[in-house]
Amino acid sequence: MEDLVVYRVTAFSEALAEAFARLLPQLSPRLGALSEERLRRLLAAPAAALYVAERAGRIVGTLTLAWYDAPSGRKAWIEDVVVDAAARGCGAGEALVRAAQRHAAEIGAKRVMLTSNPSRTAARALYRKCGFNEAETTVFACKTDME
Repeated sequence: MEDLVVYRVTAFSEALAEAFARLLPQLSPRLGALSEERLRRLLAAPAAALYVAERAGRIVGTLTLAWYDAPSGRKAWIEDVVVDAAARGCGAGEALVRAAQRHAAEIGAKRVMLTSNPSRTAARALYRKCGFNEAETTVFACKTDME
């Protein structure tokens, strides 16, 4: 982990765009590259933080932390965690998650949540290592394009 650096990205760069084009399909084959406009919108979002893990000058992982306020308090969610297959095992995933946990604490979120597909055994082990437990609830989802 010596040459691994994790930081919050606040400005667009071609290296960031290239990293997303390379990494998002590893998260899900149906995901493609982000447009520059969409990436800039994410970077400017007031309730989101984009973190990257860099190794030897190359972005090898990303994570997005998003938050919102509800009557029951501030909630934070970790979304779209992906580490390049060639860099897995170097500590990038753990460093990204821990950075998000620190950020969530700094903004007053009492709880950080995430979802993880049961088939992602390594990711689920990482989340447990970072203090996450399976919640006794079910996440429901629906598409907004009802057509």
